[in-house]
Formats: sequence, C-alpha cells, structure tokens
Amino acid sequence: MSTVTTPPAHAMQEACDSLQAFLVDHFGPGAPQVVPVGAVGVGSGDGATNDPWAAVRPTALVHLSASAILFGPWGGDGSAPACGRCLAVRWQRLRSRSERDALETGGAEGPRPVGLWPVLTRPVHDIVAALHEALTCGQSPASPSGNPADRALPQVTRLDLTSLLSRTYPLLADPLCPNCAGPARAQTWDAVPPLTPVRRTKPDPGTYRLRSAFAHPLPTDALANPVCGALGAGTWTDVTSSTTAPVAGSVFVRGHAGLHDVTWSGQENSFASSRRLAYLEGLERYAGTHRRGGHAPVVGSYHDLANDAVDPEVCGLYSARTYHDDPFAEPFDPSRAIPWEWGWSLRDERPVLVPSRLVYYSLPSAGDNFVFECSNGCAVGGCLEEALLGGLLELVERDSFLNGWYGAARLPRIDLATVGGRTVAVMAERAALQGYDVHAFDNRIDLAIPAVTVVGVRRDGGPGTLSFAASASLDPRSAVEGALSEVLSYIPHLARQTAERRQELEAMADDFSLVRHLKDHPQLYGLPRMTEYARGYLEPTPALSFADVYRGWEDHGRPRDGDLRADVAVVVDALVTAGHDVVAVDQTSPEQERMGLRTVATVVPGLLPIDFGWNRQRAPLMPRLRTALRRGGHRDRDLGDAEIHQAPHPFP
Repeated sequence: MSTVTTPPAHAMQEACDSLQAFLVDHFGPGAPQVVPVGAVGVGSGDGATNDPWAAVRPTALVHLSASAILFGPWGGDGSAPACGRCLAVRWQRLRSRSERDALETGGAEGPRPVGLWPVLTRPVHDIVAALHEALTCGQSPASPSGNPADRALPQVTRLDLTSLLSRTYPLLADPLCPNCAGPARAQTWDAVPPLTPVRRTKPDPGTYRLRSAFAHPLPTDALANPVCGALGAGTWTDVTSSTTAPVAGSVFVRGHAGLHDVTWSGQENSFASSRRLAYLEGLERYAGTHRRGGHAPVVGSYHDLANDAVDPEVCGLYSARTYHDDPFAEPFDPSRAIPWEWGWSLRDERPVLVPSRLVYYSLPSAGDNFVFECSNGCAVGGCLEEALLGGLLELVERDSFLNGWYGAARLPRIDLATVGGRTVAVMAERAALQGYDVHAFDNRIDLAIPAVTVVGVRRDGGPGTLSFAASASLDPRSAVEGALSEVLSYIPHLARQTAERRQELEAMADDFSLVRHLKDHPQLYGLPRMTEYARGYLEPTPALSFADVYRGWEDHGRPRDGDLRADVAVVVDALVTAGHDVVAVDQTSPEQERMGLRTVATVVPGLLPIDFGWNRQRAPLMPRLRTALRRGGHRDRDLGDAEIHQAPHPFP
C-alpha cells in the first residue's frame, strides 16, 4: 500500500463529512458536530500544533479516530464541566511516543496516514445515531462508574469500530483548556497567598495524616482509563512479587528533551492500598511535571529580581565541565531573563521567587536549562500541612543519604531485632526468602530528624548484589519501615535487571560518565564488583539497639502535642537553625482542589539535591557536603575535596 501524501487535515475528511451529513439528515439542525481526533495535534500546554478544528472542537460531541468513535462529554452533575477540547487533549496524551511526537511536533501536516481510514458503513452510521439519541435523552448506553466522584463528572462513551462494543469513562477537564478555564495571569508580590501552616488536630499524636488515604474522594476511573485518563491509560499489578503488592501506572510527559515516561506506583502489603497510594503519587507527579493553570510565571533576570528571589547558585549548579559537554545544559546567567514561580518563605514569612526549573521538573526549556530538577521535595497531602511535612522530610531523607554517601560516613547500624512490632520482622523475613540480608543505618548527619538508610545484600554475592533505599520520618520506626519497604520493592527484580543489562552496566562500572539515567544508579550496584564502592555499608560494625539510637530524639526532640502544625514547625526549625531558608511553592492543580488535596514543592536552598546522571551531580560541589559531617560530630574537621567519595550514588 502506498503512503498517502494528502495532509492529515483532509485524510479523515471523507469519513467525517459522510458521518456529519448522515447526522444532519437524521437530526436536522440539532445534529451534533463531528470532528476528528488524531489527525493533527491539539494544543495541550506541553506540545501543540495548528488545529484546523479548534473553533468547533470545544462544542463537538462526536469525535472520530482511526479505531473508534468517542461520544461526549455528556452527563455529570455540572460541578466540573469539560468540553470536547478537554477530551481531545486527554486522548492525545495517552498516545504512544511515536504518535504523540507526530501529532505534537510533526509540523502543520502532523502524521502521514496510509490509506483512507476509517471506513464507516451504514450500520455504523445507524449505531452512532442511536447512541447520540440515547445520550441526549439521558439514557446511558453503559452504566458509569459506581464511584460517586466519577459519576459526578462528564462522561465519554467509546464505540469500537472493529467490535462495535461501547464503554463509558469519566472525563476530568483540562485545567489549561482556554474554553473551560480563564487565561493564566502572573501574580504580583502583594497578591501571593501565604502558605502559612494552621493548627490541625491529629487523630493520634503518633500519626502524621489527618485522614486515611481512602478518605479522599478520588475519581479513580477518570484518573486511569484508556480513552481520557488524566494520569494514564490504566494501572498494572505485579502478582508475582513475593515481597510487596506493587501497583503502578505511567504516562509520557513532554519535557526539555522530548517525551519521557513518568511512572507512579504504590508498594504496600495489599493491592488495594498500593493502588490508592499509586493514584496519589500520580497526582503529585501530574502537578509537579507542569504548571497546571491558574497562574503564569514571572519572567525576569536574577539581577533584576534578586531582592525577592532564591539564588539558583545556592540551590546548586553543575560543574563547568558539564556545561561544556552536556548539550542540554547551559550555565546560569544572572542577567538572562528566565521564568520564576512565587513561593512562600516559612522562615521569613514573605513571598519569594523560585526558578520555575526548580519547581516544575518537566517544563520544556525556556532559556533556563541550568539544572534539571526531579520530584525531590514535592508531596501531596489532604491539607497544606501534610504536603509540607511530606515534602520537607523527603528533602531531609535525600540530603542525609547524599551526605553519608559522598562523605563516606561510618553510620551507626541499627539492630533490626530490637525495633519492635511485627512489621520489621516480617519484612526482614521476606528479604531472607529472596536470599538477601538487610542492614539498617541511622543516617542522621547534622539534623536530629530520624533518617534511615537500608541496604539489601545478596548473600551469595551474585547479580543484584546491593539494593539501597532511605526514608525520613518524625517516627523513627516509620523511617525504618519505609526504607525497608522500598528495598523490598526492588530486590525481586534486581538480579534480572542486572542480567539483562550486564554488558551495559559493566561499561558503566568502567566509565562512570556512562551513568546517565535514574535507573542506572541503583542497577549499577547490582554488579558484584561495585561492592568495593560501598564498603562503609558492608564492613561489620556493632549493631546498636533501636532504643539507644533514638532515645535522645524520643525524649527531647519528637513533638507529641497532637498538632500537625507543630510537626511541620519542628522540621522547619531544624532546617532554619542549620542556616537554610525553607520555601514552599503551591503546585495544586484544579483537579486536586476538587478532590480536597494539596500539592507543594518544598525548596531548601543549600541542602544537597538528588540528581541522576554522573555528569549532573550538584551535591559534590556544594559547601554543605564539606561541613555537615563535622557539624554533626562525624568528623573533627571539614571534608576535603580529595576525601569526597567519587562514585555514583546508588539511590533509587
């Protein structure tokens, strides 16, 4: 079959015109508008092309693709309206990498179709008319979800053109849709809402969530479905895992280097809990990858904005060699205008500007590619205080781990048999069944907040040798359990991953510059030869009882007054006392507001940031790495440049 060279805007025109003419003949002037999806790109805020149907797409009710006809949006209770453009954007984001690239970056012509497709027969026309008539009369052809949060949303019914089966899915409006949301406007200094914690009475002094994860009204079908899922096309479960009950999903997100796969997951002891936590992590990723409406960035140079702005240099920059060799990175220029986001300084109680590049980690480059941040410090919660606490503890966790790794610290080992409770014992037994011993270390450096690193060590020294994870919590037992749970989620697959990439990983072990991606860091330490770089975690040391390690914290440091605001204050005060500002940027998307959720990016200039790729490591260059171990009593002098552990970190 020869390739059709007609522009895609006309390739589906025959089928659209035929169906439109039939519907006009059948329904008269009230016939629904027919538009194609997948012929050209629909502007989506993260990749856009010219759309010749832009004017009619928002009100269209019939959307024709090569394999299906989509009806809607229809129904819902009116509290969260969505339009045909929202549907097209959601549908487009679920396409494959090659299809999205063709639609979003393929120029005016977009993808080049082969043949004229779809071919709509008269029976298909009749079914379309019957479905439209049923929907406009309020007769759903397929029962919407039983979840009230999903039923309240507009619905989309998909008619498969091969099987003629139909199925209905709920639709969340696109917050960047110009038809459903107003234009974004930049905030001014005096209009920035304060992100000041308020009193939140906890159900129990020892907990750090006001409500269960299951208490939030998540529209789970709208979040993950193959037609218009906001987070992805679905979830998958790993029923073969013998250590946890993993549930995960993913979606392609457009960033500075094109489309990349963003995965969200839950790793609990039941699939129901894992799925719920996966959705929450997916919502956190959704809010953190791109600005999702409501405000526009402030654009200006650091020289012009310095009085109200975080200094990017204090947050960490790459080496001069990286900027010379890395084609994606450019040195920071304080005189160059870049986009900024308004945040709130919890130390100074005033608005401050943070580079957009440090807040939204998948933004396409806007002349601000001096660093490439990840989700470090981003967290979702049922209120501001939950999100703040989660984000700040994550920053503490990663800072502690990197100080320990690059500083080659000898960390106190915790006797897991003394932690108490059944959870840790069961986790250790599961690791043992996989052939691993697990060792836990008190990874506090100069902050009193409990931070724990756990290392899984394969007993026979075979592939998948080492697995690292870390966690921080105001409850030290939760920190141990959190890090153990992370290790358990990795070790069932590490030997296979090491074997599959053995030649590639061996090359990385010979030349660390080949370590370029997130997965390279933990998988590199699946090689038995990499144990020489982790000797500090493997050499025998006396194990201390859990009570002895954390007695001072439990007696004098841990807040116990039942107010979540006090928990946040303890972490903020520790960071401020260590010489850092603490900034929060509200990332909450309109969809999350409806669900009663809040997402923030926490930024603590000067803490060691986690980076992936050996050429993009900021931590070894930062002053804190040289001073923190001395301040925490691990050394009697600052760390010298020659003493920095020059090996890629194994953080997953």
